[in-house]
Amino acid sequence: MHVAQLELTDFRSWPHAHVAFETGPNLFIGPNGHGKTNLVEALVYLSSLRSHRVSSDAPLVRAGSEQAVIRTEIFHDARRLRADLAIIPGRSNQAKLNGTKLGRPRELLGALRAVAFTPEDLSLVRGEPSVRRRYLDEALTARQPRMAAVRSDYDRVLKQRNTLLRTSYLARKTSAAGPGSAEMSTLDAWDAHLATLGGDLMAARLSVIDDLVEPMAKSHADIADGRGDLTLDYRSSLAEKAGALPRDKGELTEMLHEALGAARKDDLDRGTTTVGPHRDDMDLTLGGLPVKGYASHGETWSVALAMRLGLFELLAGDGVAPILILDDVFAELDERRRLRLAEYALGAPQTLITCAVASDVPPGLDGPRFTVLEGSVERA
Repeated sequence: MHVAQLELTDFRSWPHAHVAFETGPNLFIGPNGHGKTNLVEALVYLSSLRSHRVSSDAPLVRAGSEQAVIRTEIFHDARRLRADLAIIPGRSNQAKLNGTKLGRPRELLGALRAVAFTPEDLSLVRGEPSVRRRYLDEALTARQPRMAAVRSDYDRVLKQRNTLLRTSYLARKTSAAGPGSAEMSTLDAWDAHLATLGGDLMAARLSVIDDLVEPMAKSHADIADGRGDLTLDYRSSLAEKAGALPRDKGELTEMLHEALGAARKDDLDRGTTTVGPHRDDMDLTLGGLPVKGYASHGETWSVALAMRLGLFELLAGDGVAPILILDDVFAELDERRRLRLAEYALGAPQTLITCAVASDVPPGLDGPRFTVLEGSVERA
């Protein structure tokens, strides 16, 4: 897979931009703040329908504009795809594939696969559980695009269940009466929906975890010269109450349904849902110790890099190697890690690299170079 053309209209700082890429490394060089990251962010968004920098769509649209448009030409071997996306804050985004309007933007998922490594990826190790959940969900969506709908439906049902819990909590603060029978019946219905969707989501996450163990550990061994065994596991709010997790979706659904029932009193007292995949995490250990809190700065970089490269290897092993995006990271790494990362970049079908100065690029990463300066991108 590779991207041949990218055209942006009113995306971030770009009123308009057009870039023709080649296979192999493509380097974008220019001072910080001139739009390099905005170019590759558009491809990250197209591949996952999420930005790796912000949580909402509004900042993606250039100030004063109503929408931003991303247009691409993508090749899967000899097959050519045109994937277009209009980002419209406050309204439904619109997507086209080969000129045909799609019913929902998520139908575009799978047209482009991309794995991006950025300085913010230290938060994969040091950050909150939500960051690692997002990493897992983006990985499973890349492998199974249908899971985007499952995740969206789970979030919707969770929001509705929490609304009911909060309403009940606030009502009981002003009255001695407990929840009514109609209210409890509605909660029963939300529990059943949430358990079904949550079981599906957890089964997919566990499958990704199981398949990531080997490529992530291998990537880490390559980056860190074999120092320290990196392992990972899924930490669930269910396992805390029920022991080891099964991998079967039906069993997970049943477990979650039972856990929701057991936690109902606590949920009503707190006004929120206390068990489910929205509270889960991924445990990373290095040499038997938790990475978070124990790893050095250099080790943290190695683990974060292994998480991205392990995912790249996993997706490539599925049959379609993604494009690799390295956004302003070489300046953050020591020489050994730079060289290891450069080896991976050369092995990818296409790599997009941004850096502030050309000297940050390791020797051997040759390819077309683009100068990004003051709102323009030109091939050097």
